[in-house]
Amino acid sequence: MSDLAYNKRAHFDFEILETFEAGLVLLGTEVKSVRAGHMSLKGAYVTMHNGNAELTNATIPPWQIANTPKSYDQTRSRRLLLSAEELKYLTGKISHTGLTIVPIRVYNKGSVLKVEIGLAKGKKLHNKKEQQREKDIKREAEIFLRGKE
Repeated sequence: MSDLAYNKRAHFDFEILETFEAGLVLLGTEVKSVRAGHMSLKGAYVTMHNGNAELTNATIPPWQIANTPKSYDQTRSRRLLLSAEELKYLTGKISHTGLTIVPIRVYNKGSVLKVEIGLAKGKKLHNKKEQQREKDIKREAEIFLRGKE
């Protein structure tokens, strides 16, 4: 399974508590564009509307610009395919506990495109700094143990 799009900020800005796999409803030209690696998850998030999950603000540029209809919207909301149990669970979590749902990556699973979404809690600034500090200490320790001081 190769990643076609990856949200670099998801693990930095949020603490991912649980992950789910969801199908993605796309147009044919959007599938070609995503498989060509033109999708961006920067600033994307998942919302709940009428009992359905939707991927909002994910950018998929047109595959062939000359053949794209003028009404095509790159950042339109795209429906996510989840089971009824997962939808109820996620709806309850985001409404009562103040959590959010963020897309983590888009990948191929066989011939189908899937989105990995995560139930997440926002990090505070001091948590981000602490995490970066721990990462730096770990990297310096690895360099020291390899003898490249």
